[in-house]
Amino acid sequence: MPSINYLHEREHKRELRQQSAKEGTQIAGSQHEDLERNLLFNLRAMFVGTLEAKAILDLAKADLEYYDKIIEISRARLKAGDLAQIDLDRIELLRVQYEAEIETATVNLRTSKIELLQLLNDRTPVDQFDVAGSFDWSDDLKPLEDYRQIALDNRPDLRAAIETIQQSDTNHKLAISNGSADPTFSAWYSYNPSFNNPNDHQTIGAGVNIPLRIFDKNQGEKKRTLLDIDKSRSTADAAKAQVFSDVDSTYEQLRSNIVLLKPYKAKYNDQALRVRDTVTFAYEHGGASLMDFLNAQSDYRVVQLAYVQLIGSYLTFAGQLNLAVGREVIQ
Repeated sequence: MPSINYLHEREHKRELRQQSAKEGTQIAGSQHEDLERNLLFNLRAMFVGTLEAKAILDLAKADLEYYDKIIEISRARLKAGDLAQIDLDRIELLRVQYEAEIETATVNLRTSKIELLQLLNDRTPVDQFDVAGSFDWSDDLKPLEDYRQIALDNRPDLRAAIETIQQSDTNHKLAISNGSADPTFSAWYSYNPSFNNPNDHQTIGAGVNIPLRIFDKNQGEKKRTLLDIDKSRSTADAAKAQVFSDVDSTYEQLRSNIVLLKPYKAKYNDQALRVRDTVTFAYEHGGASLMDFLNAQSDYRVVQLAYVQLIGSYLTFAGQLNLAVGREVIQ
C-alpha cells in the first residue's frame, strides 16, 4: 500500500535554519581571517627581528674593522716611539669586546633565522637561509581617527562579533518558530478488497495530523536565545572597545618612536661620526689621549646601536598598527 506523508513547517522554520547556517559560515570565515591576521603579524615580527639582528651584526663587523685599523696605527706609533707599550696593550685588549659582540650578534641572527624557519615550516639549513628587506623608517603617519575608522571597517574579529549578533537574533526567531505546531499531510492508495464491500477493490485516503503542543512551546530555547542576543551585543561592545584600545596604544608607541628617531637621523648620527673621526685623527697625531679616543669610539657605537634598535622598534610597532587596524596601512 503506497502512501505519501508531507510535514509542513510553519513560521518559516526552514528559511530561518538556512539563514542561521549561512550566518554561522560567515562567522567562521571572519574568525579564520582573524587567525590569518595574527599569524601574519607573528611572521612579520619575526622577519623584522631577523633584519634587526642582521643589521646589528653588520654594525659590529664594521666597528671591528675600524678598530683593527686603529690597532695598526697604534703599532706604527709604538715603533716610532710615540706610544707607550701599555697603551697599545690596552687597545689590543679591548678588541675582545668587539669579538664578543660579533659572536653574540651572530648567535642572535642564527636564532632569529631558526625561529623564522620554524614559523614558515621550512626545512632549509640555517646557513643557506637569508632574509632581505628594507630596514628603514618613515615619519608619514596619518591622524589617529583615520586608523580608528579603518579598524572599524576591517577588523575581522569585530566583524565576527557583529555577525554573531545577527545569528543570535536569527536563532531567537527560529526558537519562537519552533514553538509552533507543524501539521503532517498524508495520502494513501490500496488495492485490497474490502470485507464489507466485495466490489470495492481500490481505496484512496487522505489525512491531516496536527500535534497538540499544549505545554511544549519551546520556552527554554526562546529564553536562552534571547539571553544569547544580549551576550552577543556585550561581546561586540567589548570587541569594539578592544579595537580602539589596540589602535590608540599602538599609534602612541609608533608616534613616540618616530619622535625619538628624528633627532638621530637629523643630528645625532652625524655628530657621533664626526666626533669619532675627529678624535681618532687627533689621537693618530698625538693630539688626543687614549681615553679620549676610547670614549669617542664607545659613544659612536652606542649611538649607532641605539639607532638600529629604534628602527627595529619602529618596524615592529608598524606591524602592530597593521594588526590593530586589520590591513596594511604602513609598509
